[in-house]
Order: sequence, then C-alpha cells, then structure tokens
Amino acid sequence: MNRRMRKTSVKNLLVFPALSLVVATGCAPIDSSSSTSVGDTSSTVEGNSDASGDQQNSTDTTIAPKGSSASGSSNVDANGAQVPDTTTGTRGNTPPPESQSSTGVFALSVLERIVQDKEVGNGYSRDLFRHWSDADGDQCNTREEVLIAESLSRAQVDAFGCKVIAGDWFSPFDGLSHTDPSDLDIDHLVPLKEAWDSGAHAWSSSKRERFANDLSDGRVLIAVTSGVNRSKGDRDPSQWLPPRGAYTCTYVSDWIAVKFQWGLSMDSSEWGRLKNLLNGQCAGTTIAAWETSSTPEPPQAPSSPAPAEEKDENPTDAPALPTIRPGAFCTPEGGLGTYSERVYVCAKTRTTGEPYGDGRARWRQQ
Repeated sequence: MNRRMRKTSVKNLLVFPALSLVVATGCAPIDSSSSTSVGDTSSTVEGNSDASGDQQNSTDTTIAPKGSSASGSSNVDANGAQVPDTTTGTRGNTPPPESQSSTGVFALSVLERIVQDKEVGNGYSRDLFRHWSDADGDQCNTREEVLIAESLSRAQVDAFGCKVIAGDWFSPFDGLSHTDPSDLDIDHLVPLKEAWDSGAHAWSSSKRERFANDLSDGRVLIAVTSGVNRSKGDRDPSQWLPPRGAYTCTYVSDWIAVKFQWGLSMDSSEWGRLKNLLNGQCAGTTIAAWETSSTPEPPQAPSSPAPAEEKDENPTDAPALPTIRPGAFCTPEGGLGTYSERVYVCAKTRTTGEPYGDGRARWRQQ
C-alpha cells in the first residue's frame, strides 16, 4: 500500500530583541491506501486427456506482456503483507465491496441462498457432457473460442480448421504467462464431475452440453496453466484453492456465481469452507452482475396478470455493440465491443492498469 505524507510548512519565525523563537511543525502522515486488484481455461484432470492436449474439465483473466514470465501481482499493505483481492465477477469487473446495486451483490448473500445437499458420488462419465462443440458454426470449437477471446494479442489461428497456434495468455491460477496454447488447459471452474454430483445428473443432455460449453459468462471457462489445472482435478474449494493467493477471493466468488447461476448444490464441507473464507480474508467480496438471464435476485411474480406490453414503435434502446477481434488495435479509447458474447473495451492499459508498451489502444476484456 502506498502511504502519502503531508508536510506542513515551517511556521513563522518570531524574533525578539533578546530572544529568537522558532516554531516549526513536523511531518504528519495521513492514512490512505490504494489497492491494485488483479483480474480477472483446457480442462482439469477428471479422466483421460483429449486429443487436443486437454485434460478433464474441472472463468477474469488478465494478460501479461508477451514473452514475460509474470508471477502475478497482488495487494500488499504498508508492511508488505499480502492482502487478498476482493474484487471479482465477470472478467475485469470490479464492483465496490459496499455495493449491492446493479454492479454487484455480496458473495456471502448469494452463498446463503445455495442449497446444501449430499453429493451423488456415482454415475459420472465425461461423455455425458458433450464438450468443445461449435455452437455458432464458425468452425471454432469452444476450446479455440476461449483461447481466441483470452489472448491479449490477436491470436494466431491456422486458416485450415480454426486451430489456435499462438497468442499471449495469462493464467490467473498461478500468475504465469504463455505464448504456446499447448501449455494451457481450458478449465471448467466448476468441474464437470462436481457439477454432476451437485445436480447435473438430473439435467437433460442438452443442458449438460450447454454447461460444458458456456461462453456466455466469462467465469465458467478460463485458460490456465495445464499443470496447475490438473493438480486441481475435480476438487471443490474445501479441498483445493489456486496457489496464487491474490486470486483466492476471485476464485471463491466465481465458484459461488457459477454454482448459483446453474442451480447446483453444495455439500456441507464445501459450503462451510466458502463461508469461512467470506467471513475472513475474503470479507466484502462481491459478485458482478450475471451476463445471462440467471440473476441472484429474480423478480417476484405479480399478484395479478400484468397487461400486455405495447410495442414501442420508436425504441430508444442503445444500439448493439459492434463485433470485434480481441487484441486488435482500436479507436476510440473507451469504446465497447463484443466477441463470443463477451464485452471488450478499447484501452491503452491491461486490466492490471499496466500500459501497453507501444502506447496504442487495443481490445481487451473489461
């Protein structure tokens, strides 16, 4: 944390005929602090690896400069001790902890609405979740879509078959940077087996496929270092947390958001561990607004039928955002665009606040 010092000026020097009196005041510190929130996915080990190099599935990433080996930044207090990052939500979204407005709700209040239940514990097969499909028919499967969306620079894609061959990625689990996509797994933040045990066993096959390929919310799927992802496996937060401590509160909040959004339950140890974290080091952590129709505060049903809504012949809704290519140079600074149903901003700085080396604005996730 930075400390600012306010120095008061030396006061008047009074001189008397026989005596000089100097009255001076010293430096008085003023308490203030600033925090740096660190933003901000192949799959985790739950079984055999995919042909693409993915392992089993188990989503705010910030991207480090190309070629760097960043260990990730974190918040520190005046004594140099690490302070957990409590800003979270969709990638780059950082609602203030005190807010319960449309920008976010307290993660603890959402957790308290999640049902506690025993896990099923049997019947799971990865084949029950059809994954890495091409929902929009653009020849890019879900894995490639995530790699393209999360690359800081414009990802290099093989023209034949939409295969990402290079880019710049930052793994929030361990703070490492990568340029080779084969070093990355696309992690299901809530692993497929965990989802099965927590309620997905009762879903239709089409709903399980939607969950396994959900690109509508950046919290569900994230690109991370394959090794650390495979160490996670199918474990929940009571058994595993990311080794990068500054990411703990974001991970906790995103886990809660995904579970709530998809109507998944928690076992008592999982629920209790999350509550302890939110009452301790992650106190005040918020969840940003959902990008899909599921929200933490669904509207109440009306007591009487509502009248049919008349169609507005002159709608005043804001125009749809333009479709962009992540990492491409852009203007004007501050403009918004979309790609794969995610919102991007035209900015000259990374989500960490670090300016790009060339000083030019480019599309990055908010």
